[in-house]
Amino acid sequence: MSTGAFVLDNSVVMAWGLREERTDEAHRIMRMLGQAKALVPAVWPLEFANAMLVAERRKRLSDADAAWLRESILCLPISVVTETTPHVVTTVLSLARVQGLSVYDASYLDLAMREGLPLATLDDRLRSAAQACSVPLLVE
Repeated sequence: MSTGAFVLDNSVVMAWGLREERTDEAHRIMRMLGQAKALVPAVWPLEFANAMLVAERRKRLSDADAAWLRESILCLPISVVTETTPHVVTTVLSLARVQGLSVYDASYLDLAMREGLPLATLDDRLRSAAQACSVPLLVE
């Protein structure tokens, strides 16, 4: 992908900050944000903040890495897309059931499907669901 937009899953974002989860693919996606915009579902800020908190408590994220990740996220072109309650409790819930995902993960897949955008994720279950729904992946 050169320019445009894509849906960004929190698994990629956390890989930027967690040393043991860093991958070339995650760094490539971060670099893409210089030319592209990432969309995330409304649950993402809470999911990101909670993942950081858990990583800090488990000593998986140093104070320096946490500060860097937090500041990086605030500077990147990441747009939060809100959704109506009826859409979440019908469409997203149904997608989660059919694909065997959490509703949180299904919200990323649903957003990619609705917007016709590729999905950036490192989560194997979400990747499989995206492939089953014919959603292109940025990380193969």
